[in-house]
Amino acid sequence: MEPQNKNSRPQRFPQRLKIGGCDAGELAETHGTPLICYDEAIIRDNCKRYIASFARNGNRVAYAGKAFLCLAMCQIVAEEGLYLDVVSGGELYTALQAGFPAEKIYFHGNNKSRDELTMAVTAGVGCIVVDNTYEYQNLREVARASRSLQPASILLRVAVGVDAATHPYVMTGHFESKFGLSLGSQELDSLVADALNEPSLTLMGFHSHIGSQITDSRSFTQAVDALFAGVRRYLTLYQWSPPELNLGGGLGVPYTADDKQISIEEHCALLLNTAQRHMDDLNFTSRLTVEPGRSIVGPAGTTLYRVGAIKRTPNGRCFVNVDGGMADNPRVALYQAKYTCSVADRLDQPGSFTYTVAGKACESGDILIWDHPLPEVQSGDILAVNTTGAYTYSMASNYNRLPRPAVVLAKDGEAKLIIARETYSDLTRLDRPK
Repeated sequence: MEPQNKNSRPQRFPQRLKIGGCDAGELAETHGTPLICYDEAIIRDNCKRYIASFARNGNRVAYAGKAFLCLAMCQIVAEEGLYLDVVSGGELYTALQAGFPAEKIYFHGNNKSRDELTMAVTAGVGCIVVDNTYEYQNLREVARASRSLQPASILLRVAVGVDAATHPYVMTGHFESKFGLSLGSQELDSLVADALNEPSLTLMGFHSHIGSQITDSRSFTQAVDALFAGVRRYLTLYQWSPPELNLGGGLGVPYTADDKQISIEEHCALLLNTAQRHMDDLNFTSRLTVEPGRSIVGPAGTTLYRVGAIKRTPNGRCFVNVDGGMADNPRVALYQAKYTCSVADRLDQPGSFTYTVAGKACESGDILIWDHPLPEVQSGDILAVNTTGAYTYSMASNYNRLPRPAVVLAKDGEAKLIIARETYSDLTRLDRPK
């Protein structure tokens, strides 16, 4: 045995990114890039936190499928005991194909077609959230024509007049929103009166949602206060108290170190305490429902890209071009969303250089991250963009005829492909020559 050099230092290996116990670089090599990776344990833990914090005394937690939905996600939601919120016939079809219990589905949307309403009634979904008078009339006709022995349960979506502190494109609770019926309006009064006397429908109560990516607790408090002001109105008008009040979702998550954060536990306690105060004052009890989406899957997702060309401009800006961009994550272009990223196999190296991460779409606006500190980046590196679990794949497109990425679910060092990567043949599969 050779003598050990006392002055030698132990060999150091670069710190590598792990997702669900899987090496990010190996995931990229196995499945290709762009690749959206979910840490299954984080998704399940967030589900459990919501159940423990909110779902007591008959209250419900419904996962907002628009954040991210596929067969595997529906299965996880069912296994964790949550309800499911869908907003289209396509999302409803996905849930039913996954074997999700129809009676635990809430069906949302501001312009459901007659076919979608028929699909929901036929499937026996647990609740249809009615957005407007036109939809109510269509649903009433569908329900009357249905052979179902049970009336269709509905909630009426209301606009509570709260301007949530978030991006204007994801504000949904103000009176000028395209969603819902204004609280206190004659239109809403008429629908409540009609629904209470319609044999084919059961009016369960109201639904309110004020927006997305909200990190100001005052917005949520104001929304609950406004909703209960409406409840008081219908207690007076019709001597009717709603069996259910759906408080919607919207809890934001931190994307950067500067972002504010409200924990799941704090958020649930705020909603429950505010609602209970009103119910005690009005001397009635209602089941409460909440619909988180982003706060369940957002932090669980990481997108892996491979670096291609690196370009430095005359003014000193250095662009790192990756093999994805606005086609798989349009949030930056739509909402000026901000992200952080890292080089997947050099987490321990300091960010000594400043880079702008650019996508490959033929748009000057296809920038994922502006001016981000990173260690020196080389072509071929794997770049990991954090907190991409919500509203990325679900909003992805085929712009520039780019195939949508693959999605994997990682847990305990094993990864499973849950959405296959689109191929070029997929892009022309529905095309027809002239």
